[in-house]
Parts: sequence; C-alpha cells; structure tokens
Amino acid sequence: MSSLNDSERELHQFRNRIAALVIFILVCFFFLLLRFIWVQIVRHSNYVAQAEENRISIVPTMPSRGIIMDRNGVILANNYSAYTLEITPAKIGAKLEDVIEELSQIIEITPRDRKRFKKRMEETKRFESIVLKAKLTDEEVARFSVQRYRFPGVEVQARMFRQYPLGDVASHVIGYIGRMSQKDLDNLPEEEETNYQGTTHYGKEGLEKSYERVLHGSTGYEEMEVAASGRAVRTLSTHPTVPGNNLVLSIDIELQKVVENAFGNRRGALIAMDPSTGEVLAYVSKPTFDPNLFVDGIDQQNWDELNNSINKPLINRPIRGAYPPGSTYKPFMALAALELGYRKPTDAISDPGYFDYGNHRFRDDKKGGHGIVDMYKSIVQSCDTYYYVLAAQMGVDTMHDFMKQFGFGELTGIDLAHERKGILPSTEWKRNAYKNPNQKKWYAGETISLGIGQGYNTFTPLQLAYATALLANNGSAARPHLVKDIEDGMSHERRPVTTETVKLNLKQENIDVIKRAMVGVMKEGTGARVFAGTGYTAGGKTGTAQVITIGKNEKYNAAALAEHKRDHALFTAFAPVDNPKIVIALIVENGGFGASAAAPIARKAMDYFFYGKKSAPEAVQSGNDDAYPEDPDDSQPVLLPPDSDEDSNDEG
Repeated sequence: MSSLNDSERELHQFRNRIAALVIFILVCFFFLLLRFIWVQIVRHSNYVAQAEENRISIVPTMPSRGIIMDRNGVILANNYSAYTLEITPAKIGAKLEDVIEELSQIIEITPRDRKRFKKRMEETKRFESIVLKAKLTDEEVARFSVQRYRFPGVEVQARMFRQYPLGDVASHVIGYIGRMSQKDLDNLPEEEETNYQGTTHYGKEGLEKSYERVLHGSTGYEEMEVAASGRAVRTLSTHPTVPGNNLVLSIDIELQKVVENAFGNRRGALIAMDPSTGEVLAYVSKPTFDPNLFVDGIDQQNWDELNNSINKPLINRPIRGAYPPGSTYKPFMALAALELGYRKPTDAISDPGYFDYGNHRFRDDKKGGHGIVDMYKSIVQSCDTYYYVLAAQMGVDTMHDFMKQFGFGELTGIDLAHERKGILPSTEWKRNAYKNPNQKKWYAGETISLGIGQGYNTFTPLQLAYATALLANNGSAARPHLVKDIEDGMSHERRPVTTETVKLNLKQENIDVIKRAMVGVMKEGTGARVFAGTGYTAGGKTGTAQVITIGKNEKYNAAALAEHKRDHALFTAFAPVDNPKIVIALIVENGGFGASAAAPIARKAMDYFFYGKKSAPEAVQSGNDDAYPEDPDDSQPVLLPPDSDEDSNDEG
C-alpha cells in the first residue's frame, strides 16, 4: 500500500513540475511576444532605419568653390582637378604603417606626405577617406591602378584644388584657403555643420575668409549600398552639389600691378577708391606673399621665411598697419578750424620757425620759419607752426570729436577680417588706455604734436583713404568695399554689392577752401614737381611722419639711422578735383620725404587710372580750375599771435 502511495506522490510531483515548466514556458513565450511586438511594431521604423544605415553609406560630394575675378573678369582664384591617393583607415586590414610602406614602393611617399597624413588622421574619423599624397601624375595613377587589388581601402580620387594664377599679386586682398581645422569646425554655425561634412579646406585669410559661406556652395551626397566588408556595391541615389557663388571684385588688377611694381622692394601700403561708390580700385600691401603656398599646408621652411622676415610680408598693412598720418592730417585740422570758428581763411600767424609751449620748443621743418602764414599757405607749404598754434587753441577733445566723423580711430567696415581701429586720442582714451595713474592724465603739451599728425595719432592707410574720400567728395562718401558683385555659380546672374553712404554736415565754402589749397600743393607746393604735366587736375597732400623721437639738440639725419628708424613717407590725392573718381592714400615705410618717396607712386597710379598704358599727356593741366578761384588780391591776412614739447621733423 505504501508503494502505491509513493507512486501517486511521485506522479503528483511530476505533474506539478510539468505544470510549472509549462507555466514558465508560457511566461517566456509571453515575454518573447511582448519583445516581438516592441521590435516589430513599436520600434519598427527605428530598426529599419538602422538596418538601412548598415546597408547604405552616405558619401558627401564636395561642391566646386566659387572663383574670384577682378572687375574686368581676370581670374584671381580658380579651381583645377587633380588625382589624390587616399586611404580609409577603417577598411585597412593590415597595419597602416605597413600599407604605407608598400605603397611607397609604387609611388614616392615623402616624409612630408607621411607627416601630413598623420596630422590628418588625428583630425578626422577612421571611416573617412584621408589624403596620403596629392596631385598625382598620370604615370603614378597608372602604376597604382595596376597594383590596386593589393590595397583594399586605398583609392585614387579626383579632387578639386584651389589655385591663385597670379601668385603674389593682390595676395592680401584674395587671401588663401587651407586645411580645415577643428577650430574652423567649432566656429561653424550649427545650421552649417551638415553643409561642411567632408569639406577639407576652408577660407583662412582675405576675401577667401570673409566670403567663405558665399564661395563654398552646397554639399551634395550619394547613397551607396555597401557590402558587410564595406565595399561599395551600387549607387542608390544622387543628390547633386550646388557650386559656390563667384566674387567679382572692384579691384582693377592691372592698376594693382602698376602700384605693386612702383613700390618695388619697399614696404608700405596703398588704397585707391572711388568715393561715390566705395569701390576699392587698388589694395596694395607690400611686401606680398604667394597664397599657393598655403593651400595644401605650408612647409616649415617657407613658413619660417615669411613669419620671421623683418619685412613682415604677412601683415595686411592697409587695415592692420597703424601709422602717424604726418602732414596729411593738416587739411583736416584746417577744416576743423573753419567749421568750429577757430580760423578764417585769411587769418594768419607769423612763423619764426618754432612754437614755444611751456618749457619746450616745437620746431618747424623750415629753419627761420615760413614768415606770414595764412591757411592756404599753411597747407601748400606745410607749415608746422601754424598747426602747433591751432592745436593748442583747440585742445585734444575738440580735435577728437571733429575728426571722429571722418572715420579716424573707427572701423571702416570694409569686407575683410581683422581691421584695426588705430588711435584717435582724447582725454577719455588716455584714462582707459593706461593703468598707471600718472599716465592716465592728459598733459597740455601732448596736444601740440597732434596738430601735425604726430603724437598719439595712429591710423590705418584705409582710414586715411576713407577720410580723404569724404573731404574730396564734399563731405559724402560710400564706405569702402572690395566685392563689386556676387555672381550666381549656376545662372551667372550678378547681384551688386552696395554699402552705406555717409554724409557729413559741413559747409561747402569751407570744403572749397581746403580743396583749393590741396590743388595748390600739386601746382606750387610739395607735390608740384611730381605732378607737373598731368592732363587732370588733382588735389593732394604730402606727409612725413617720425618713427623715432629726435632730441632737443639733435638734427635728423636719415643716412646716420638704421633703415627701419627713418621717417615714413605719406601721400594723399584725389582727381579730378571737381568730380573725384579716384582717391589715393599711401605710405612708404621708412621712405623719407612724402614728396620724393610716396608721391611718385600715386602719380603712376593716377596716370594708369586715367590713361591706361598710354603715357600722360605733356600738356598743361586741364580741369575745372574756376571751381576754386584765387584769393582776392585785396584780401590781407589777419595776424594771430601764438597762444601761449616735442621736436618736429615733418616736411609736409
């Protein structure tokens, strides 16, 4: 009987175990069913997308970068196609160094190529194609093609390369592109990140940088079906690129060449612009450099030569160089005197050749002085004493407030990055510029040198050109810009670029006084010899600015000074006087007198602008001379006594 009970008990236990197992299996199936519903229904679209991503590879295709041309259609920056040897590290089965070593047996791989590749490896993702060697020859392409089967993950690709066909001409205007860095990526707006996928180069300087988004275009892409090994099987769809837009500059490259050649090996800068439109006709910074060196990464030797040169060829002098304006500042001082009531045109001083203020004597450049000097003579003969007296009467803050409207000490807004403001001094500026309490105070003696464009005054050549444009064009001028039109990369339709026009509230009769005197500079003053025999009427002003201070008992002797300590030569000019079409401001660093070093460059630029390659006529100047009648003979100058520390070496 007990045996029967044991059997029944075992059977009951067995049934319970079976039941538990069935329940466990049912529970498992229930969870499997839930997982199936989750995967196949709830998350269906997500997993389909992931599956497609594993099967489909999105390959970006780079747009053709827009070209840059001058106002007459001369190409300044373009693109050309060349073959590159590229490696996708994720597709390399063997050790990467071994693969490169084997490739070097077929194609010459230089140490520089290896170094660049290693750097690019650090900057990109492993599944992206990385250039090992650029610009392969046809023979190198043929040699690799025969051996291609040995190198999975290594391909020859056709890519577009940037080229600057004129080399170092206008290099500071055009700028250059270079390898896109992580910093460039980080600075991209979020909405632009997708458009720059796969982009290898980026605008680094000049207009290439300022108009990067315009020139870049829109990135296209191909949807490729790939095998598990990563090998492309077929193209599923193609989304074409949109080429970048082209830039049509206001620069006349032939005028640019004339000016650059006129500078020769000297350092300096020149801006030529149309005051009515703001179009920059020539933008020169000397010395120049070859932007082609930077496209694929500049080598160390060339970089050291450019970066360590005493001539600083990489400095964009028209917007980054800040210089004392010297006597080119005097016409603006004279205009301030007229507008603010400090002088009438016939008011005069007696110039003994110096101006004593406090315990310091400010000397004129002419020993013995200029005699009786009215406003016309002060500009034509560039009399320093006249402006010492005027500066003492006006004071630094009055000068600052008047000059600011001409753009001195302000950004012009030109379409280039890194423009410098320069210094238009004031008592407030000095309080903010210095930490030492003694240096924060403005001393009255510091005002005197400001009148002749020295002292704390430092402006860029572009600011001087813009201020001269406002004066020459009767108080109205458009802000300077380098791009004239933006041309659609596909339709070639052009959209003009315009800028703000500034109109100053100045009296025309006062402007006429100053312009008449600036014409006098070119006819009988410091610019007369250089501008003799032109067929156009020009106004201008020469200037010479000290680089170092000369002691009380010392005399300036250029021959005894090191070249980089000699005076700067400056010149401003405009023509025709009655309706200016061109305004020029230039500086020759350490060039000496403005009349001898700077004015001849301006003459060559103006002659080319008006006559092209033809020589300027030997005839007497023509133009609307009646616009500036001579001072009445019966108008006698009114003598003004000097109002009452820095020696002047400003020739004018």
